[in-house]
Amino acid sequence: MTSSKKIQAYFDRLRKQVDAANELAKKARATGVDPEKDVEIRLAANMAERVEGLISVAAPHILEKGIKERIMELEKEFDVLDWRVALKIAEEVAKEKFCKFKDKKEACEIGIRTGFAYVTVGVVSSPLDGVVGIDIKKRLDGKEYFCVNFAGPIRNAGGTAAAVCVIITDYVRHVMGFDKYDAQPDEIKRAHTEISDYHERISPRQYLPSEEELHFLVQHLPVEVGADPSETREVSNYKDLPRVPTNFIRSGFCLMMTDCIPLKAPKLWKQLSKWGKDFGLDSWNFLEEYLKLQTKAKAKDEEKVGISPDYTYLKDLVAGRPVLGLPLSSGAFRVRYGRCRTTGLSAQAIHPATMHVLNEFIASGTQLKLERPGKAATIGSCSTIEGPIVKLQDGSVMFVQSLEMAQSVSSNIQEILYLGDILSCYGDYVNRAHPLVPAGYCEEWWVLEQEKAEAPTTVENVDQALELSRKYGTPLHPRYCYHWNALTLDQFKQLVEWLPSAAFVEEQAVLPIPHPAKRSLELIGLPHRVINDKAVIDEEHTKSLLATIDIQSRHAEIMEAIEKSETPDVFTLVKLISSLSLRDKSGTFVGSRMGRPEKAKMRKMTGSPHVLFPVGEQGGRMRSFQSALSAG
Repeated sequence: MTSSKKIQAYFDRLRKQVDAANELAKKARATGVDPEKDVEIRLAANMAERVEGLISVAAPHILEKGIKERIMELEKEFDVLDWRVALKIAEEVAKEKFCKFKDKKEACEIGIRTGFAYVTVGVVSSPLDGVVGIDIKKRLDGKEYFCVNFAGPIRNAGGTAAAVCVIITDYVRHVMGFDKYDAQPDEIKRAHTEISDYHERISPRQYLPSEEELHFLVQHLPVEVGADPSETREVSNYKDLPRVPTNFIRSGFCLMMTDCIPLKAPKLWKQLSKWGKDFGLDSWNFLEEYLKLQTKAKAKDEEKVGISPDYTYLKDLVAGRPVLGLPLSSGAFRVRYGRCRTTGLSAQAIHPATMHVLNEFIASGTQLKLERPGKAATIGSCSTIEGPIVKLQDGSVMFVQSLEMAQSVSSNIQEILYLGDILSCYGDYVNRAHPLVPAGYCEEWWVLEQEKAEAPTTVENVDQALELSRKYGTPLHPRYCYHWNALTLDQFKQLVEWLPSAAFVEEQAVLPIPHPAKRSLELIGLPHRVINDKAVIDEEHTKSLLATIDIQSRHAEIMEAIEKSETPDVFTLVKLISSLSLRDKSGTFVGSRMGRPEKAKMRKMTGSPHVLFPVGEQGGRMRSFQSALSAG
């Protein structure tokens, strides 16, 4: 049996077993022992059926009216999970093309929920209880506009999908002939006050827009974002506004105006800039200007790589959660693009040896808050990426290449010089609309360059690596490259002055210590041993170091180049003085900290029930056994 047939047989078997279990559940329910006589959970074979089944909870009469077939048609016209599918199905439901509703407001609401359910793949409850509904309000000129109200469960949808829900609402508003929201000065100020109060007094947000950002957003949003009151605390200012029905803080509103629309604005504009005008969504062109506001502050401290440190992941840090690296700091996780079996969207990998040398604080499944591309990631392990570089108690520096090696030295580690790679998939950067950052030179990159030069793509030792680089003009293999940019110009100068004092024993460089340049060897991640107050570099790394910077025959020339250098970038200087072709080993380092390990703890029910028994609506909101008995 071929692989595809085996997979199909597996799914057929799953479906058969699910159908059998469903039939058994129906027979059990039909006996009348349970409050409901039918199984509430509908089986769905695909996403279109899930969407229809979910929305049928709010509008049962939409079932089997052609919505799922229409969704599949739209997917062929656009693409699976394309936002335009959500917009079109929302429009057609709102225009009552499938079934009638009691009024225009209900039609628009169900249309918005249907589009939103499509964006959330029909698997979360946000389209039902995250979207409270819409209000049709009056502008100051008497025309009508939409206010879409959210509640706390909107969190389930995720920031991007929740923000898209506002776009869907605006599209339905547009096609149904309603006007835009005309935000008033006091309403704009109320928004800023409410979000500041929520952030400072109730729950800090992942992203807190500046006052300028918020004023711009609220002023330009074509629909009003509203919510039901959720907190017992009132806003500190701008109360009793005519069109804001409550003085209490609204978590749904605060979530939408922090972690959703502002934070996801780059992703929203990336899509809308392509096809927004085809759907009459020109009202969202303000996002282009808004993104300039967001980036204005960051542009001031932009670094040479075109990116600046982002400290967002360190905000609201809780004691006890370790910080594994500061923003763009040498020695933090090195970005490496790719995927393995344990990674995917929002799931990245580090070397198992790194997990061990971190005292096993980080394990498979741990959540890390990352500097970039933003949000958090679940961590898996990958043994084929680069592991950590550590300094031992005796001063030796070791590249830890395996879990077994990490286990043997973990009790003897003085300092972790480099955490090693973090394997990030390209999709994470695309999903967060974050530009790709420079990656460090790695084996798969080297192989591609070798193939382009029609050169061998395997290396057994340093002699072969040097021969290939010289013969084909290709960059030196990354195993023999070092983190030169971790040095200052003065540290590099100290190293160049120290290296000629080396003695050579069996082609191993033996350097006298203590010496300040010993730290330079550590910072570039060059493995060496400390034996009898001597730093001993093994044969492989002695050859690669001397081939990279030829101290033996060009010492005076190199010292002169250092003195005349106008750049503090040591790697650029090393490239200029080296006879080999070199690539930057470091690339980009990303800061990280442990996320929320307590989220993995056991969920416990409040109270201590002696028995669990199905109680219907007669039990009231708490499904109380006593209330059900009283109700008969």
